[in-house]
Amino acid sequence: MKTLVLLFHPDFQHSKVNRKLYDVIKNNENLIIRDMYALYPDFKIDVKKEQQYMEKADRIILQFPIRWYSSPALLKQWEDDIFEAGWGHALDNKEFTVAVTFGADGYEHGGYSHYTPHELLRPFQATAYRIGMKFVEPFVMTNVMREDEAKLQAQIDRYADYVTKPLVELDDLG
Repeated sequence: MKTLVLLFHPDFQHSKVNRKLYDVIKNNENLIIRDMYALYPDFKIDVKKEQQYMEKADRIILQFPIRWYSSPALLKQWEDDIFEAGWGHALDNKEFTVAVTFGADGYEHGGYSHYTPHELLRPFQATAYRIGMKFVEPFVMTNVMREDEAKLQAQIDRYADYVTKPLVELDDLG
């Protein structure tokens, strides 16, 4: 399986967790990893080039930190530019997912944030379905700013397997 990981971190140099996630996958020869903020600091995305990368992949993973319940600005710009009318069919039946980090915890009904991570990621699932892709199980890390270092490292190590293992497609409620 050819997997494309698109890293969207606006301050990757100072990242605590996303850099470690990158480090555990960077030498995997079955992956293509693109640091989108390094490639497009001016937000002027080479649409055709990015579409070509996506067309060659079987699975596309968007890796980014969640901030204020949303994705980084460049990721939104990328979505607006890349998913041109009519082009999306080039991605039919490919796998699409996200690998996200949440700084805090309490992502549950009745918790501090009131919503689960899956509920907050619903727009990505809707986008996948809209363009004919399969939305597969996301990689989610919460409480990364306060979590015990050993627990964090265990989750980071799990990411190395996650990017290449078979993933379950989520249903409409998943």
